[in-house]
Amino acid sequence: MQNIRNVAIIAHVDHGKTTLVDALLKQTQTKLGKDVINTSLIMDSNELEKERGITIFSKNASVTYKDVKINIIDTPGHADFGGEVERVLKLADGVLLLVDAKEGPMPQTRFVLKQALQMDLKVIVVINKVDKSDARIDYVLNKTFDLFIDLGADEASAYFPIIYASSKNGLAGEEPDLSIMTDITPIFEAILKYIPPPSGDETKPLQMLITSVALDNFKGKVATGRIFDGSIKIAQDLIHISRDGIKTKCKLTSLMTFTG
Repeated sequence: MQNIRNVAIIAHVDHGKTTLVDALLKQTQTKLGKDVINTSLIMDSNELEKERGITIFSKNASVTYKDVKINIIDTPGHADFGGEVERVLKLADGVLLLVDAKEGPMPQTRFVLKQALQMDLKVIVVINKVDKSDARIDYVLNKTFDLFIDLGADEASAYFPIIYASSKNGLAGEEPDLSIMTDITPIFEAILKYIPPPSGDETKPLQMLITSVALDNFKGKVATGRIFDGSIKIAQDLIHISRDGIKTKCKLTSLMTFTG
């Protein structure tokens, strides 16, 4: 458990979430097919997302940094898909809150930050797009602090760690000076330093929260979720409990680990 971090990336639409995830994947040389790595946005794989140029469905990716498995959740930024954000935040122990260095906090920034604070998630603020010629970094930082206070953040949350980034260029740093940034590594360092590892007891009975179910033509129903206690393995007998308390027996036929 100590070698796992679960982090969601949240922001207003077009503030650079998916571009940042792509930079993190490329930085760690995550194994991706050539047809994928050459696309402009790796995580926006759905045809509708490519057509509209926005993230609609949450995406999961795992990278390894300093022997720590970092599970990353890219969330939608458009207000129409706020319910998807609420659902997938239950998978995370902390969030990267991206804020555009020119626009500052926007309506959806308020919504996603409110959800994160209500769930008591650790927030790392990433001031993104600092490469813009009209960036207003000090203004944006002050407005972000005001938003935390306005949402009732406690002292520990209000004094949030800050990383400055240009996700388009794959650069980040603790100072807003592009000339001294070399890569995206400072974001990984911040995740390891500030995001807590997941809690849970592997010896207890399995408790897993399913956040989404999709249909695969080859694998059948594919469930994505988070294990809070216990462990899971292929061919294990499971009991699915629906919201109305109905229990259904099932068997796990395949497994791809994501969150711990």
